[in-house]
Amino acid sequence: MGKLIMWNVTTLDGYFEGDQKWDLSFHQLIWGPDLEELSIQQLRSADYLVFGRLTYEGMAAYWKNAPDEHSEIAKLMNSIPKLIFSRTLKQVDWNNSTLVKGNAVEQISRLKEQKGHEMYVFGSADLSRTFIEKDLFDEYRIGIAPIILGSGTPLFKQGVPTIGLTHIDTQPLFKGGVVLRFSKNKIAS
Repeated sequence: MGKLIMWNVTTLDGYFEGDQKWDLSFHQLIWGPDLEELSIQQLRSADYLVFGRLTYEGMAAYWKNAPDEHSEIAKLMNSIPKLIFSRTLKQVDWNNSTLVKGNAVEQISRLKEQKGHEMYVFGSADLSRTFIEKDLFDEYRIGIAPIILGSGTPLFKQGVPTIGLTHIDTQPLFKGGVVLRFSKNKIAS
């Protein structure tokens, strides 16, 4: 079976971006060699990256011309197959990207049935909410930046269903944040 994994960075109070779109300045509070190494490991294990339209547009704009200090991550970001779920985009032009107009839940469910696919959802709050509501995530990996932002866009918006999780791991980061890993509880049958 394949796995669908959420990877996001949030503030301590749960915001994945500030009040403005793409206000991710708090990411710098945890970025360092240890998080870079984790990012490279995750990308090397990814069979697919999964994005909604807004995240695709921002990620493509950045990673297609990424600065040299991110060369290994940029190489991986640009080479890994990407599934872009959008009802409004007409085409995608980022290397190895496929535009998917169909039902995201059905498409991801089919891929999860195949052996061994690891799919990572980066950002993509609206798409993530759809996957949360349909209980499709197998694992949640959340980097917590040591800051209380006070306002912004929450990662988990009010009204998402209750989902029991099991703690897998906590990785402290050199700059003071942590990466928390949780898996979905398995229900005994």
